[in-house]
Amino acid sequence: MVHGNRFLYVVAGLLMLGSSGATKKEAVKNNSGVQPPGQCGTWVKESEGGLFTSPNYPNKYPPERECIYIIEAPPRQCIDLYFDEKYSIEPSWECKFDHIEVRDGPFGFSPIIGRYCGQQNPPYIRSSGRYLWIKFVADGELEAIGFSASYNFTADPDFKDIGVPKPLPFCEFEMGGPEGIIESQQITKDGKALQTEAVDCKWYIRAPPRSKIYLRFLDYEMQNSNECKRNFVAVYDGSSSVEDLRNKFCSTVANDIMLVTALGVVRMWADEGSRKSRFRILFTTFQEPPCEANTFFCHSNMCINNTLVCNGIQNCVYPWDENHCKEKRKANILDNLNNTNSTIIGVTCCIVLILLVVSVIVQIKQPRKKYILRREDFDPTMFQEVFQEPPHYELCTLRSAAATSADLAELAEDFESYHKLRRASSRCVHEHHCGSSQVPSLKGSRGNLSAREAAAAILTDLPPQPVRPLPPQTNRRNILVMRHTYSQDATDACDLDDELEEVPTTSHRLSRHEKAVQRFCLIGSLNKHESEYNTTRV
Repeated sequence: MVHGNRFLYVVAGLLMLGSSGATKKEAVKNNSGVQPPGQCGTWVKESEGGLFTSPNYPNKYPPERECIYIIEAPPRQCIDLYFDEKYSIEPSWECKFDHIEVRDGPFGFSPIIGRYCGQQNPPYIRSSGRYLWIKFVADGELEAIGFSASYNFTADPDFKDIGVPKPLPFCEFEMGGPEGIIESQQITKDGKALQTEAVDCKWYIRAPPRSKIYLRFLDYEMQNSNECKRNFVAVYDGSSSVEDLRNKFCSTVANDIMLVTALGVVRMWADEGSRKSRFRILFTTFQEPPCEANTFFCHSNMCINNTLVCNGIQNCVYPWDENHCKEKRKANILDNLNNTNSTIIGVTCCIVLILLVVSVIVQIKQPRKKYILRREDFDPTMFQEVFQEPPHYELCTLRSAAATSADLAELAEDFESYHKLRRASSRCVHEHHCGSSQVPSLKGSRGNLSAREAAAAILTDLPPQPVRPLPPQTNRRNILVMRHTYSQDATDACDLDDELEEVPTTSHRLSRHEKAVQRFCLIGSLNKHESEYNTTRV
């Protein structure tokens, strides 16, 4: 009986090897694996499932062993896992020692399904998605025969309304060099698949020997966020097998990854309703220090190629390669200008500069020209004739000789009229000397004769004022200067300015300055008359 059982085990082993060799072509559909390979029992892959065992099964497993089995199903399928009844693992409280741990997903942090040990084989297990993560742990004591498990793929109930997916198009890319860009747009640009087809694409990044790969996400967005069954981006380190899966992104955030091998694989899965999902990754190959002569040290245990320094793209983890590049970038911008652009810019600058210079010259010369003309028309000898002594107060205007002569002639006629009025008003002056308490009102229009006589009566006894002879007429401008010196007592008479504004004249063309001359002359005469009157009364 014992020999019969051994014969059955040998036959089963041969069948496993045969099926393993027969299904090598189907390895792409069954992307399952084990870590570490070759030390964790038998592993058989088939197109629709597979089989794996603990080390040395059906004999006792060795101590101090840890094996990880990761099973991956095709798109829109899930995994059914069965454990053989011939099962024995060292029992313990809560399976803290030897045990089998099963998680629903491709990682050790995926949701746990259960932890099993003892003599009772685990129950049937079905995954919720495309992955199962299984770990077998054996400590250093009390070994047992272990386990044997088989799995197969079945349709995912979440996609029962959609049905079985169509055959996926072949979609693979080969990348290399010191740096490069991986992006989802390459799928349609290179004609790998239509925009309406589901895709399962892989990018293989091959670095030089003794090099590693740094991946930095520049853009990332999943159309159906947090639905890993419909779209995701996965990163593998070393191969595209599931046991080399480093990370898988299907949410709203994707972080940078540092690979430890010279082969990296980026994989994108998107069904027909998730083709708007996109990503863009910058990969940089590097070596660990000490850095060679043609490399740049990134201060993060990275030595990148010198051609990547100051290229406008951050290739280091921190932007050490793009610091202190401001001057170099400015020179590159100037170098990119061609001859046509340089000519246009130069001509435009010259035109603007010429216009600016012309504008400044016009603004400077125009007021200076006026100033020079005025100085040429000014005759300084006129001041020598008029100003015999320093005046107390002067009122000067710059007028032409002809106009000044005519105005002075009219002013002389007005003064002569004043003298006639004063001589004809002796009666009013007599009443003033006799103590009249009121002075006739001076207000009125130019045609009011009584107001004129009243104003003239005050000036009756004033001696006639000499008239200065008119200067000869010349073509040059002349300076009309009128002086007036008065005592402090005469300031009281300034209140009569309003009344004296209506002094009759023979001409209505007197300017404002000429009227002021009349007021100053009359006020001076009044002061003199008041002084003589006070002397007479005393």
